[in-house]
Amino acid sequence: MSDSGRRGKLFRYEGYQVDAAAGLLACRYSVDGRDFEERITLSQEGDWDSPAARAAARLVFLLAGVSYYKTAAPEVIDLGQTAVTDRERDFLYEFYLQGLGEFAYRNDIDLTPLRIEGLSRPAPDPVPASDPLARALVPFGGGIDSIVTVELVRQRADAALFVVSRPGDRFAAIERPAAVTGLPMIRADREIDPQLLRSKELGFLNGHVPVTGILSAIAVLAAALDGRDAVVMSNEWSSSVPTLELGDWSVNHQYSKSDSFEAGFRELLAACDAALPDYFSLLRPRTELWVAEKFADLTKYHGTFRSCNRAFHIDKTLRLDHWCGHCDKCCFIDLILAPFMSAADLGGIFSGGDLPPSPVSREPLADPGQADRFRTLLATSATGKPFECVGEVNECRAAVLLAARRADRADCKLLQELAAEVMARPDAPSEAMSAGLLRPVGKHFIPPQFATEDLLTP
Repeated sequence: MSDSGRRGKLFRYEGYQVDAAAGLLACRYSVDGRDFEERITLSQEGDWDSPAARAAARLVFLLAGVSYYKTAAPEVIDLGQTAVTDRERDFLYEFYLQGLGEFAYRNDIDLTPLRIEGLSRPAPDPVPASDPLARALVPFGGGIDSIVTVELVRQRADAALFVVSRPGDRFAAIERPAAVTGLPMIRADREIDPQLLRSKELGFLNGHVPVTGILSAIAVLAAALDGRDAVVMSNEWSSSVPTLELGDWSVNHQYSKSDSFEAGFRELLAACDAALPDYFSLLRPRTELWVAEKFADLTKYHGTFRSCNRAFHIDKTLRLDHWCGHCDKCCFIDLILAPFMSAADLGGIFSGGDLPPSPVSREPLADPGQADRFRTLLATSATGKPFECVGEVNECRAAVLLAARRADRADCKLLQELAAEVMARPDAPSEAMSAGLLRPVGKHFIPPQFATEDLLTP
Protein backbone atom coordinates (compact mmCIF):
# COMPACT_ATOMS: atom_id res chain seq x y z
CA MET A 1 0.00 0.00 0.00
CA SER A 2 1.07 3.60 -0.58
CA ASP A 3 -0.15 6.41 1.63
CA SER A 4 -2.65 8.81 0.14
CA GLY A 5 -0.76 12.02 1.01
CA ARG A 6 -3.67 13.29 3.12
CA ARG A 7 -2.54 11.78 6.40
CA GLY A 8 -2.12 13.85 9.53
CA LYS A 9 0.78 13.95 11.96
CA LEU A 10 -0.68 13.29 15.43
CA PHE A 11 -3.88 11.94 16.95
CA ARG A 12 -4.24 12.69 20.65
CA TYR A 13 -6.52 11.45 23.43
CA GLU A 14 -7.34 14.68 25.25
CA GLY A 15 -9.39 13.26 28.12
CA TYR A 16 -12.89 12.39 29.25
CA GLN A 17 -15.36 13.66 31.82
CA VAL A 18 -18.40 12.21 33.54
CA ASP A 19 -21.49 14.20 34.49
CA ALA A 20 -23.23 11.72 36.78
CA ALA A 21 -26.33 13.90 37.22
CA ALA A 22 -26.91 13.95 33.47
CA GLY A 23 -25.74 10.37 32.93
CA LEU A 24 -23.21 11.75 30.45
CA LEU A 25 -19.76 10.63 29.34
CA ALA A 26 -17.90 13.19 27.20
CA CYS A 27 -14.78 12.00 25.35
CA ARG A 28 -12.37 14.50 23.79
CA TYR A 29 -9.79 13.93 21.06
CA SER A 30 -7.75 15.99 18.62
CA VAL A 31 -6.02 15.56 15.28
CA ASP A 32 -3.24 18.06 14.56
CA GLY A 33 -4.94 20.64 16.76
CA ARG A 34 -8.50 20.09 15.50
CA ASP A 35 -10.70 19.16 18.48
CA PHE A 36 -13.46 16.56 18.55
CA GLU A 37 -15.93 15.57 21.27
CA GLU A 38 -18.19 12.56 21.51
CA ARG A 39 -21.04 12.55 24.04
CA ILE A 40 -22.70 9.39 25.32
CA THR A 41 -25.78 9.61 27.55
CA LEU A 42 -27.15 6.56 29.38
CA SER A 43 -30.85 6.29 30.19
CA GLN A 44 -30.62 4.45 33.50
CA GLU A 45 -29.48 5.70 36.87
CA GLY A 46 -26.41 4.19 38.46
CA ASP A 47 -23.30 4.86 40.50
CA TRP A 48 -20.89 6.48 38.06
CA ASP A 49 -18.31 6.62 40.83
CA SER A 50 -18.22 2.86 41.34
CA PRO A 51 -14.96 1.11 40.35
CA ALA A 52 -16.76 -0.81 37.61
CA ALA A 53 -18.34 2.29 36.07
CA ARG A 54 -15.07 4.21 36.19
CA ALA A 55 -13.18 1.35 34.53
CA ALA A 56 -15.87 0.92 31.85
CA ALA A 57 -16.03 4.65 31.08
CA ARG A 58 -12.26 4.65 30.53
CA LEU A 59 -12.58 1.75 28.06
CA VAL A 60 -15.30 3.58 26.13
CA PHE A 61 -12.95 6.56 25.88
CA LEU A 62 -10.12 4.37 24.58
CA LEU A 63 -12.19 2.57 21.93
CA ALA A 64 -14.35 5.49 20.74
CA GLY A 65 -11.25 7.36 19.62
CA VAL A 66 -11.01 5.26 16.46
CA SER A 67 -13.84 7.25 14.81
CA TYR A 68 -11.79 10.46 15.07
CA TYR A 69 -8.40 8.96 14.34
CA LYS A 70 -9.62 7.92 10.90
CA THR A 71 -10.20 11.53 9.83
CA ALA A 72 -6.47 11.80 9.08
CA ALA A 73 -4.97 8.43 10.11
CA PRO A 74 -1.62 9.72 11.39
CA GLU A 75 1.16 7.28 12.21
CA VAL A 76 1.34 8.45 15.83
CA ILE A 77 -1.32 8.16 18.54
CA ASP A 78 -0.61 10.07 21.75
CA LEU A 79 -2.61 8.79 24.72
CA GLY A 80 -2.16 12.07 26.60
CA GLN A 81 -2.65 11.68 30.34
CA THR A 82 -4.35 8.28 30.04
CA ALA A 83 -1.83 5.68 31.16
CA VAL A 84 -2.30 2.16 29.83
CA THR A 85 -0.95 -1.28 30.57
CA ASP A 86 1.06 -3.23 28.02
CA ARG A 87 -1.97 -5.42 27.39
CA GLU A 88 -4.17 -2.39 26.73
CA ARG A 89 -1.62 -0.88 24.37
CA ASP A 90 -1.37 -4.14 22.42
CA PHE A 91 -5.16 -4.42 22.26
CA LEU A 92 -5.50 -0.85 20.98
CA TYR A 93 -2.93 -1.48 18.26
CA GLU A 94 -4.87 -4.51 17.00
CA PHE A 95 -8.17 -2.66 17.33
CA TYR A 96 -6.90 0.14 15.11
CA LEU A 97 -4.99 -2.07 12.69
CA GLN A 98 -7.60 -4.81 12.21
CA GLY A 99 -10.69 -2.73 12.91
CA LEU A 100 -9.64 -0.18 10.30
CA GLY A 101 -8.55 -2.85 7.81
CA GLU A 102 -11.33 -2.05 5.35
CA PHE A 103 -10.76 1.69 5.79
CA ALA A 104 -7.04 1.26 5.09
CA TYR A 105 -7.72 -0.93 2.06
CA ARG A 106 -10.18 1.49 0.48
CA ASN A 107 -7.98 4.53 1.18
CA ASP A 108 -4.74 2.78 0.13
CA ILE A 109 -3.11 3.39 3.51
CA ASP A 110 -0.60 1.26 5.41
CA LEU A 111 -1.44 1.30 9.13
CA THR A 112 1.15 -1.25 10.23
CA PRO A 113 3.77 1.39 11.27
CA LEU A 114 1.24 2.88 13.71
CA ARG A 115 2.84 3.93 17.01
CA ILE A 116 0.84 4.32 20.23
CA GLU A 117 2.78 6.56 22.60
CA GLY A 118 2.07 7.72 26.11
CA LEU A 119 2.19 6.87 29.76
CA SER A 120 2.40 3.30 31.00
CA ARG A 121 0.97 1.78 34.12
CA PRO A 122 1.50 -1.63 35.73
CA ALA A 123 -1.10 -4.34 35.29
CA PRO A 124 -3.51 -4.35 38.27
CA ASP A 125 -4.02 -7.37 40.48
CA PRO A 126 -6.63 -9.79 39.15
CA VAL A 127 -10.16 -9.27 40.42
CA PRO A 128 -11.88 -12.42 41.76
CA ALA A 129 -14.45 -13.98 39.45
CA SER A 130 -18.07 -13.13 40.11
CA ASP A 131 -20.88 -15.50 41.05
CA PRO A 132 -22.87 -17.30 38.31
CA LEU A 133 -24.54 -14.86 35.95
CA ALA A 134 -28.05 -13.76 36.78
CA ARG A 135 -28.75 -10.46 34.98
CA ALA A 136 -27.92 -10.07 31.30
CA LEU A 137 -27.86 -7.10 28.94
CA VAL A 138 -28.42 -7.97 25.27
CA PRO A 139 -27.40 -5.40 22.63
CA PHE A 140 -30.32 -5.43 20.21
CA GLY A 141 -30.27 -4.46 16.54
CA GLY A 142 -33.59 -5.94 15.46
CA GLY A 143 -32.12 -8.55 13.11
CA ILE A 144 -32.45 -12.31 13.20
CA ASP A 145 -29.25 -12.80 15.22
CA SER A 146 -30.17 -10.57 18.16
CA ILE A 147 -33.76 -11.85 18.14
CA VAL A 148 -32.59 -15.46 18.44
CA THR A 149 -30.18 -14.45 21.21
CA VAL A 150 -32.92 -12.69 23.16
CA GLU A 151 -35.17 -15.75 23.04
CA LEU A 152 -32.34 -17.98 24.27
CA VAL A 153 -31.12 -15.60 27.00
CA ARG A 154 -34.54 -14.92 28.51
CA GLN A 155 -34.80 -18.63 29.38
CA ARG A 156 -31.59 -18.45 31.42
CA ALA A 157 -31.34 -15.01 33.02
CA ASP A 158 -33.11 -11.78 33.88
CA ALA A 159 -32.67 -10.05 30.52
CA ALA A 160 -32.89 -6.48 29.29
CA LEU A 161 -32.27 -5.05 25.83
CA PHE A 162 -29.62 -2.46 25.05
CA VAL A 163 -30.07 -0.04 22.16
CA VAL A 164 -27.77 2.75 20.96
CA SER A 165 -28.99 5.54 18.71
CA ARG A 166 -28.40 9.18 17.90
CA PRO A 167 -30.02 11.66 20.32
CA GLY A 168 -33.68 12.11 19.51
CA ASP A 169 -33.64 9.46 16.81
CA ARG A 170 -35.24 6.03 16.82
CA PHE A 171 -35.09 3.31 14.18
CA ALA A 172 -38.42 1.60 13.60
CA ALA A 173 -36.53 -1.49 12.44
CA ILE A 174 -35.24 -1.82 16.02
CA GLU A 175 -38.14 -0.40 18.01
CA ARG A 176 -40.84 -2.63 16.52
CA PRO A 177 -39.20 -6.03 17.15
CA ALA A 178 -37.93 -4.74 20.50
CA ALA A 179 -41.53 -4.11 21.52
CA VAL A 180 -42.39 -7.70 20.59
CA THR A 181 -39.82 -9.02 23.09
CA GLY A 182 -41.70 -7.39 25.99
CA LEU A 183 -38.36 -6.90 27.77
CA PRO A 184 -37.16 -3.71 29.47
CA MET A 185 -34.76 -1.57 27.49
CA ILE A 186 -31.70 0.44 28.44
CA ARG A 187 -30.79 3.16 25.98
CA ALA A 188 -27.64 5.03 25.13
CA ASP A 189 -27.68 8.19 23.04
CA ARG A 190 -24.40 8.41 21.14
CA GLU A 191 -23.69 11.85 19.73
CA ILE A 192 -20.67 11.80 17.47
CA ASP A 193 -18.93 15.08 16.81
CA PRO A 194 -20.91 16.85 14.03
CA GLN A 195 -17.67 17.46 12.13
CA LEU A 196 -17.66 13.76 11.17
CA LEU A 197 -20.88 14.29 9.23
CA ARG A 198 -19.02 16.88 7.15
CA SER A 199 -16.07 14.61 6.33
CA LYS A 200 -16.06 15.28 2.59
CA GLU A 201 -16.47 19.04 3.02
CA LEU A 202 -13.66 19.19 5.59
CA GLY A 203 -11.32 16.95 3.62
CA PHE A 204 -11.28 14.09 6.12
CA LEU A 205 -10.44 10.55 5.23
CA ASN A 206 -13.54 8.41 5.53
CA GLY A 207 -14.52 4.77 5.76
CA HIS A 208 -15.69 1.90 7.91
CA VAL A 209 -14.81 1.80 11.61
CA PRO A 210 -15.18 -1.11 14.07
CA VAL A 211 -18.38 0.30 15.50
CA THR A 212 -19.44 -2.93 17.24
CA GLY A 213 -16.31 -2.64 19.39
CA ILE A 214 -17.30 0.86 20.47
CA LEU A 215 -20.88 -0.22 21.16
CA SER A 216 -19.58 -3.22 23.12
CA ALA A 217 -17.68 -0.91 25.47
CA ILE A 218 -20.73 1.32 25.89
CA ALA A 219 -22.82 -1.79 26.65
CA VAL A 220 -20.35 -2.83 29.35
CA LEU A 221 -20.67 0.63 30.91
CA ALA A 222 -24.48 0.43 30.78
CA ALA A 223 -24.43 -3.05 32.33
CA ALA A 224 -22.10 -1.89 35.11
CA LEU A 225 -24.36 1.07 35.92
CA ASP A 226 -27.46 -1.14 35.96
CA GLY A 227 -25.93 -3.85 38.13
CA ARG A 228 -25.95 -6.43 35.34
CA ASP A 229 -23.26 -9.07 35.26
CA ALA A 230 -23.16 -10.02 31.58
CA VAL A 231 -23.26 -8.43 28.15
CA VAL A 232 -24.49 -11.08 25.73
CA MET A 233 -23.66 -10.46 22.09
CA SER A 234 -25.15 -12.04 18.95
CA ASN A 235 -22.06 -12.52 16.79
CA GLU A 236 -22.01 -15.89 15.05
CA TRP A 237 -19.24 -17.98 13.51
CA SER A 238 -19.15 -16.41 10.05
CA SER A 239 -18.36 -12.95 11.42
CA SER A 240 -14.81 -14.22 12.00
CA VAL A 241 -14.32 -15.12 8.32
CA PRO A 242 -12.33 -12.47 6.39
CA THR A 243 -14.15 -10.45 3.75
CA LEU A 244 -11.05 -10.16 1.59
CA GLU A 245 -7.74 -12.05 1.46
CA LEU A 246 -4.68 -10.13 0.26
CA GLY A 247 -1.80 -12.60 0.42
CA ASP A 248 -0.65 -12.65 4.05
CA TRP A 249 -3.06 -9.86 4.92
CA SER A 250 -6.81 -10.23 5.39
CA VAL A 251 -9.56 -7.63 5.74
CA ASN A 252 -12.66 -8.39 7.80
CA HIS A 253 -15.56 -5.95 7.57
CA GLN A 254 -16.90 -7.59 10.75
CA TYR A 255 -13.64 -7.55 12.74
CA SER A 256 -15.22 -6.19 15.93
CA LYS A 257 -17.79 -9.01 15.73
CA SER A 258 -15.08 -11.67 15.29
CA ASP A 259 -13.81 -14.25 17.77
CA SER A 260 -10.45 -12.46 17.68
CA PHE A 261 -11.95 -9.22 18.93
CA GLU A 262 -14.11 -11.05 21.46
CA ALA A 263 -11.08 -12.86 22.91
CA GLY A 264 -9.04 -9.67 23.14
CA PHE A 265 -11.86 -7.61 24.63
CA ARG A 266 -12.58 -10.30 27.22
CA GLU A 267 -8.91 -10.24 28.25
CA LEU A 268 -9.08 -6.46 28.51
CA LEU A 269 -12.13 -6.63 30.79
CA ALA A 270 -10.59 -9.37 32.94
CA ALA A 271 -7.41 -7.34 33.40
CA CYS A 272 -9.20 -4.21 34.67
CA ASP A 273 -8.89 -3.12 38.29
CA ALA A 274 -12.63 -3.64 38.84
CA ALA A 275 -15.14 -6.47 38.52
CA LEU A 276 -16.69 -5.76 35.12
CA PRO A 277 -19.57 -7.67 33.52
CA ASP A 278 -18.77 -10.79 31.55
CA TYR A 279 -18.80 -10.37 27.77
CA PHE A 280 -19.46 -13.15 25.29
CA SER A 281 -21.38 -13.99 22.15
CA LEU A 282 -24.06 -16.60 22.62
CA LEU A 283 -24.09 -17.47 18.91
CA ARG A 284 -20.32 -17.80 18.45
CA PRO A 285 -20.27 -21.57 17.72
CA ARG A 286 -23.21 -21.38 15.34
CA THR A 287 -23.63 -20.41 11.69
CA GLU A 288 -26.06 -17.96 10.14
CA LEU A 289 -27.75 -20.98 8.58
CA TRP A 290 -28.52 -22.36 12.05
CA VAL A 291 -29.65 -18.93 13.26
CA ALA A 292 -32.02 -18.68 10.30
CA GLU A 293 -33.47 -22.10 11.08
CA LYS A 294 -34.14 -21.01 14.66
CA PHE A 295 -35.58 -17.67 13.60
CA ALA A 296 -38.00 -19.34 11.19
CA ASP A 297 -39.87 -20.74 14.20
CA LEU A 298 -40.12 -17.34 15.94
CA THR A 299 -43.18 -16.31 13.99
CA LYS A 300 -44.17 -13.47 16.30
CA TYR A 301 -41.24 -11.45 14.93
CA HIS A 302 -41.77 -12.13 11.24
CA GLY A 303 -43.90 -9.07 10.63
CA THR A 304 -41.68 -6.58 12.43
CA PHE A 305 -38.00 -7.41 11.88
CA ARG A 306 -36.15 -5.62 9.09
CA SER A 307 -32.44 -5.97 8.29
CA CYS A 308 -32.48 -3.76 5.19
CA ASN A 309 -29.65 -1.23 4.93
CA ARG A 310 -32.10 1.49 3.97
CA ALA A 311 -33.88 1.08 7.31
CA PHE A 312 -30.86 2.61 9.08
CA HIS A 313 -30.01 5.55 6.86
CA ILE A 314 -28.77 8.53 8.88
CA ASP A 315 -30.77 10.91 6.71
CA LYS A 316 -34.40 10.36 7.77
CA THR A 317 -35.67 11.51 4.38
CA LEU A 318 -33.85 8.58 2.79
CA ARG A 319 -34.85 6.04 5.45
CA LEU A 320 -37.37 3.43 4.28
CA ASP A 321 -40.21 1.98 6.35
CA HIS A 322 -40.05 -1.26 4.35
CA TRP A 323 -37.54 -3.69 2.85
CA CYS A 324 -35.92 -2.15 -0.23
CA GLY A 325 -35.46 -5.63 -1.76
CA HIS A 326 -32.19 -4.91 -3.55
CA CYS A 327 -29.41 -4.20 -1.03
CA ASP A 328 -26.88 -6.84 0.03
CA LYS A 329 -28.59 -7.35 3.39
CA CYS A 330 -32.03 -7.86 1.84
CA CYS A 331 -30.59 -10.46 -0.54
CA PHE A 332 -28.68 -12.25 2.17
CA ILE A 333 -31.57 -12.42 4.64
CA ASP A 334 -33.91 -13.71 1.93
CA LEU A 335 -31.36 -16.32 0.89
CA ILE A 336 -30.50 -17.59 4.38
CA LEU A 337 -34.17 -17.90 5.40
CA ALA A 338 -35.36 -19.47 2.14
CA PRO A 339 -34.56 -23.09 3.16
CA PHE A 340 -36.69 -22.78 6.29
CA MET A 341 -39.62 -20.53 5.40
CA SER A 342 -42.23 -20.84 2.69
CA ALA A 343 -42.03 -18.72 -0.43
CA ALA A 344 -45.39 -17.22 0.49
CA ASP A 345 -44.26 -16.22 3.98
CA LEU A 346 -41.00 -14.67 2.77
CA GLY A 347 -42.83 -12.91 -0.03
CA GLY A 348 -45.21 -11.45 2.54
CA ILE A 349 -42.35 -10.28 4.77
CA PHE A 350 -40.55 -8.46 1.99
CA SER A 351 -43.77 -6.99 0.66
CA GLY A 352 -44.72 -5.39 3.93
CA GLY A 353 -44.75 -7.68 6.94
CA ASP A 354 -47.49 -6.26 9.14
CA LEU A 355 -47.52 -3.02 7.10
CA PRO A 356 -49.95 -2.63 4.19
CA PRO A 357 -48.57 -5.01 1.55
CA SER A 358 -46.85 -3.70 -1.55
CA PRO A 359 -48.66 -4.49 -4.82
CA VAL A 360 -45.27 -5.54 -6.24
CA SER A 361 -43.21 -8.22 -4.50
CA ARG A 362 -39.98 -6.88 -3.07
CA GLU A 363 -38.59 -10.33 -2.32
CA PRO A 364 -35.09 -10.40 -3.86
CA LEU A 365 -35.41 -14.02 -5.03
CA ALA A 366 -38.46 -12.99 -7.05
CA ASP A 367 -36.44 -10.33 -8.88
CA PRO A 368 -34.15 -11.58 -11.70
CA GLY A 369 -32.44 -8.20 -11.58
CA GLN A 370 -30.77 -9.20 -8.30
CA ALA A 371 -28.92 -12.16 -9.86
CA ASP A 372 -25.50 -10.52 -9.78
CA ARG A 373 -25.92 -9.42 -6.17
CA PHE A 374 -26.70 -13.02 -5.17
CA ARG A 375 -23.68 -14.21 -7.16
CA THR A 376 -21.40 -12.02 -5.05
CA LEU A 377 -22.76 -13.73 -1.93
CA LEU A 378 -22.17 -17.12 -3.54
CA ALA A 379 -18.73 -16.19 -4.95
CA THR A 380 -19.79 -17.44 -8.38
CA SER A 381 -18.82 -14.20 -10.10
CA ALA A 382 -15.61 -12.20 -10.39
CA THR A 383 -16.96 -9.60 -7.97
CA GLY A 384 -15.69 -10.10 -4.44
CA LYS A 385 -17.73 -10.64 -1.30
CA PRO A 386 -19.51 -7.41 -0.33
CA PHE A 387 -18.21 -5.37 2.59
CA GLU A 388 -21.36 -6.06 4.58
CA CYS A 389 -22.45 -8.12 7.58
CA VAL A 390 -23.38 -11.16 5.53
CA GLY A 391 -22.69 -14.85 5.88
CA GLU A 392 -19.77 -16.97 4.72
CA VAL A 393 -19.75 -18.25 1.13
CA ASN A 394 -20.43 -21.92 1.93
CA GLU A 395 -23.36 -20.95 4.15
CA CYS A 396 -24.86 -19.04 1.24
CA ARG A 397 -24.23 -21.88 -1.19
CA ALA A 398 -25.78 -24.42 1.18
CA ALA A 399 -28.80 -22.13 1.59
CA VAL A 400 -29.28 -21.94 -2.19
CA LEU A 401 -29.15 -25.71 -2.59
CA LEU A 402 -31.46 -26.39 0.35
CA ALA A 403 -33.98 -23.76 -0.75
CA ALA A 404 -33.99 -24.94 -4.36
CA ARG A 405 -35.25 -28.36 -3.21
CA ARG A 406 -38.39 -26.91 -1.68
CA ALA A 407 -41.54 -27.74 -3.65
CA ASP A 408 -42.78 -24.16 -3.33
CA ARG A 409 -39.58 -22.90 -4.96
CA ALA A 410 -39.66 -25.16 -8.02
CA ASP A 411 -40.91 -22.27 -10.17
CA CYS A 412 -38.46 -19.69 -8.78
CA LYS A 413 -36.36 -19.24 -11.88
CA LEU A 414 -33.61 -17.17 -10.26
CA LEU A 415 -33.16 -19.56 -7.34
CA GLN A 416 -33.00 -22.58 -9.63
CA GLU A 417 -30.43 -20.88 -11.86
CA LEU A 418 -28.27 -19.95 -8.88
CA ALA A 419 -28.48 -23.50 -7.50
CA ALA A 420 -27.44 -24.94 -10.87
CA GLU A 421 -24.44 -22.60 -10.98
CA VAL A 422 -23.36 -23.70 -7.50
CA MET A 423 -23.83 -27.39 -8.28
CA ALA A 424 -21.68 -27.06 -11.41
CA ARG A 425 -18.71 -25.94 -9.34
CA PRO A 426 -16.08 -28.44 -8.15
CA ASP A 427 -16.22 -26.82 -4.70
CA ALA A 428 -20.01 -27.10 -4.34
CA PRO A 429 -20.97 -28.01 -0.76
CA SER A 430 -21.70 -31.70 -0.25
CA GLU A 431 -24.67 -33.04 1.68
CA ALA A 432 -22.36 -33.63 4.63
CA MET A 433 -20.95 -30.10 4.48
CA SER A 434 -24.42 -28.52 4.36
CA ALA A 435 -25.54 -30.66 7.30
CA GLY A 436 -22.38 -29.72 9.17
CA LEU A 437 -23.26 -26.04 8.92
CA LEU A 438 -26.30 -26.73 11.09
CA ARG A 439 -24.06 -28.09 13.85
CA PRO A 440 -21.62 -26.20 16.13
CA VAL A 441 -18.57 -25.26 14.09
CA GLY A 442 -16.49 -22.81 16.12
CA LYS A 443 -14.84 -22.12 19.43
CA HIS A 444 -16.70 -20.00 21.97
CA PHE A 445 -16.56 -18.31 25.37
CA ILE A 446 -20.07 -19.20 26.51
CA PRO A 447 -20.16 -19.69 30.32
CA PRO A 448 -21.64 -22.91 31.73
CA GLN A 449 -24.97 -21.31 32.65
CA PHE A 450 -25.65 -20.61 28.96
CA ALA A 451 -23.84 -23.56 27.39
CA THR A 452 -26.97 -25.64 26.93
CA GLU A 453 -27.76 -28.46 24.54
CA ASP A 454 -29.63 -26.40 21.96
CA LEU A 455 -26.50 -24.31 21.43
CA LEU A 456 -23.69 -26.82 21.70
CA THR A 457 -25.10 -30.24 20.85
CA PRO A 458 -24.29 -31.41 17.29
